[in-house]
Amino acid sequence: MATPTDSAILTLTQWLSPAYPVGGFAYSHGLEAAIDVGTVASAQETGAWITDVLDHGSGRSDALLLTAAYRAEDAGKLAEIDAAARAFCASAERLKETALLGQAFGAVTGDVWALELAGLSYPVAVGRAARLQDLPLLLTTQMFLQAFAANLVAVATRLVPLGQTDAQRLIRDLTPLCAEIARQALQGSLQDLSSTAFLADIASMQHETQYSRIFRT
Repeated sequence: MATPTDSAILTLTQWLSPAYPVGGFAYSHGLEAAIDVGTVASAQETGAWITDVLDHGSGRSDALLLTAAYRAEDAGKLAEIDAAARAFCASAERLKETALLGQAFGAVTGDVWALELAGLSYPVAVGRAARLQDLPLLLTTQMFLQAFAANLVAVATRLVPLGQTDAQRLIRDLTPLCAEIARQALQGSLQDLSSTAFLADIASMQHETQYSRIFRT
């Protein structure tokens, strides 16, 4: 496997940075609802929750979708993958999250790098953009998952609340799992899509009617 170039690493760092204007900070992926009812109330519980979402929920699914989008050879196949990504969302808010993040990512990245990314859900847009820019698939998937995990840790930092040291320790501890899921996704296909992170799915549904909330999902 070729060593990623400095340019590829820096491009992915830019795309998946919290500063990239996709609005990822506005989404909690249902975690706000779990914190609201007391299911997640400590650093340990935060780590366990995010681990389950990564390993058994949308983290692994999005890694498979990103990988499939990267490998898609034509627009028809890409559209099929995007339809699968949307169908696999367990709630209206999850669908909104992946659609709006994808729309924002596609608009900014398309304008800056002159790419056609309109109308794609978030993992599909990232996978397609990485393919068009010839960025390494494994690194793209690893960094995508780490950014997803870091965003959820940021939610917990504000709401549990967690201290900054605990938050950074959690991201460090979750990073090897992100790397392993990415490696497994490269060996998989959309036939491997599944989700057993039921509490996270239920939390995202409950969030839709939560009385007081900060995040959009």
